[in-house]
Parts: sequence; C-alpha cells; structure tokens
Amino acid sequence: MSFSCYPLFSAALFFEFFLLSFLALLPSSDCLVNVTRGRIPRELSVNFYAKSCPQVDQIVASVTSEQFREAPGCDASILISTRQGSKDLAERDALDNKELAVEAFESINKAKALVESKCPGVVSCADILAIAARDFVHLTGGPYYQVKKGRWDGKFSMASRVPSNIPHSNSTVNELLRLFSSKGLTLEDLVVLSGAHTIGFSHCKHFVDRLYNYKGTKQPDPAIDPRLLKALKMSCPQFGGNTDIVAPFDVTTPFSFDNAYYGNIESKLGLLASDQALSLDPRTKPLVQALAKDKQKFFLAFAAAMDKMGSIGVKKGPRHGEKRRDCSMHM
Repeated sequence: MSFSCYPLFSAALFFEFFLLSFLALLPSSDCLVNVTRGRIPRELSVNFYAKSCPQVDQIVASVTSEQFREAPGCDASILISTRQGSKDLAERDALDNKELAVEAFESINKAKALVESKCPGVVSCADILAIAARDFVHLTGGPYYQVKKGRWDGKFSMASRVPSNIPHSNSTVNELLRLFSSKGLTLEDLVVLSGAHTIGFSHCKHFVDRLYNYKGTKQPDPAIDPRLLKALKMSCPQFGGNTDIVAPFDVTTPFSFDNAYYGNIESKLGLLASDQALSLDPRTKPLVQALAKDKQKFFLAFAAAMDKMGSIGVKKGPRHGEKRRDCSMHM
C-alpha cells in the first residue's frame, strides 16, 4: 500500500509514512530499547528522556507545528538512503515507498537536527518519528496520546524486505489478518489502524483495476458507490492517465482526522479494495459499524493500537541498534 499526496497535503501523508514504517518492522531492523552493562534492559517509557533530554516532545513539536502551518492538511529504517554505488537498495527506495513525499523526510531531518543541538547523541530517529507522527495526528484533529520512548535505530534497511511486510491496496482480509498477526496485532488492531485512512491520498494505479477490471471481470467492483465510481473514472482513465493524480482515502472529510472513514466504507465509498473489504467481511464488519457510530471510541482505540504497534519487536541494546545523528545515514 503506497501512499502519496500533493505537497499541500504533507501532514496527512506524514502519518501514512509513519504507519507504513512501523508495519514494515522486521526482526533485524526494528525498535530497540536502551541497555546498560550489567543491568536489565529498560522497557519503552513515556519518561525515558526525563533526565537526558526532558524537552524532546516540545522540541519535535516546534518542527511539526511549523511544517503543518507551511503545508496544512519502529524503527527508523525507512529513513535510510541507499549508499552511493550500492547494489542493495534501502527501504526508502523500495518500489512500494517510491511515492513518499520528500517533505516527510525533511521534517524528520529538521526535528533530528534541532534535538541534536539540545541533546546530542541521546534521542533516536525512531523516537523522533513516533513523536512527530503523534503530533501530526493531533494537528489534523485526532487524539493526543503519550508516546513511549527508548527505541534505538535499526542497523539494517533493505528494500527487498518491504513488499512482504506491508499491506497492499488489493489485500484481502485474510491476507491482512495474517500480516497483522505476524506482527502480534489483532483483528481489532487491523480495523482500528486502518482508520488512519481518514487522512491521506493514493495514486490511481493502486485502485484503477477496481474501476475497470475488478478481479479480471472487465467490470467495475460492485462494492463501489456509482457516484464515486463516476468521479474516480474522470480522474483516472484505464490507460494513459496522469501518474501524478491522486484521490483521497476519505472522500468526505479528507483533511480531518475523524471516524468518517468507517461510515464511508459502510456506504461503499472506500477508495482501496483493502479498505472496502473491512465493511464486507463478517469478522470485521461489526467493529467497522461500532467505530462509525462513535468517534471517541475510535480515538481511544487508535491511541491504544498505536502504543501497541510502537512496541513491536523491541530488542535489547546497542549490539543490534544505533543512535544515528543523521537519520538518513547509518553510523
């Protein structure tokens, strides 16, 4: 599932970028916790930097809020650039990540530079990414939740590991459940975290088959509202269209982090087949209905699911991780 949007929509994109990076967590390149010799490794904690960098949330917020004003609307392995001359592409250059906007990477780099000026060598890029994502969620109207910290940055970033570790636009519910389960996430986590599509945009290529040749039938997906189908066809021809054209995941309130996504897929207004499938499958449909009726329930569940996702694959210490000073380069 690749995500993109116009430059004006970088705030919405940034969260998609964050969600993608966490779903791509791998045993060798994921979130790591601090460790000191002879001591039991510390778990992630909201107050992890209470003494070493107590203002880290405020420092990152100063950058994210500025970025949001200028352009409104875990493991940091995805931040790594491919080394010049290397035959092995980094995650950032994987085909599924090619459409991530440069503004998202620039925001993290700005925040990292500011944090380094105040607390050199202390805060990981992975923690900054998690904090910034929370800030952008809140700036677009979503919940403000506490971010646990203490991750280290992964030492590995490989494009070849991306496709099998992220959801795709045509994934079935069974495929999504298998993927989420492999990360220790539940059916409820799947439905709740999919609600991140209350903001963000996708290129035509990720849903064009639904408009013209759904599952090889040479017919549109019957689970698309005719009005939406007509509008999408105007923007996305079957062949030869503008590859830069995008459509919002949430066609009703694309710039607001709310629970409209769930009402949309109930009304056959889901953009991706993977989104629409959640309202049709009897295992996920009841939760879709419940979240569509109660925004506060969604916000509380989303905050809890983000906390859970942010703790996936925590490793022990610097043997497997690093604290990068430049988020785009390994130490």
